[in-house]
Amino acid sequence: MSLTLLGTILIVEDSPSELELMNHYLQESGYNVIKANGAKEALEKAALQKTDVIVTDLVMPEMSGFELCRSLKRNPITENVPIVICSCKNQEIDRFWAIRQGANAYITKPYTREQLLRTIKLVVV
Repeated sequence: MSLTLLGTILIVEDSPSELELMNHYLQESGYNVIKANGAKEALEKAALQKTDVIVTDLVMPEMSGFELCRSLKRNPITENVPIVICSCKNQEIDRFWAIRQGANAYITKPYTREQLLRTIKLVVV
């Protein structure tokens, strides 16, 4: 049985173990995955490769997930790509700011595979 690719997801995560866990969940579920270790790398990859969804952490060196959201939404190439924030920050204010910066959904760590997949399916139009 061959897997039909469901789409391409860019994961932006500076923790190697989190990046690999998310990559494993998504690839096993039929997604093509592009990995970025930080927001600057993500901006470059998002502009060059067509992605269906971007999943990003908030707390990263150099540029936060909030700044990444703003930059992606200002770029005509990436402005319509749905963004899912996946963060250990679980305060209402964090969710509020994420949505204000252009995120389409917000999940907190630790998350289950089902939570991640359900959230991604919700934002893909």
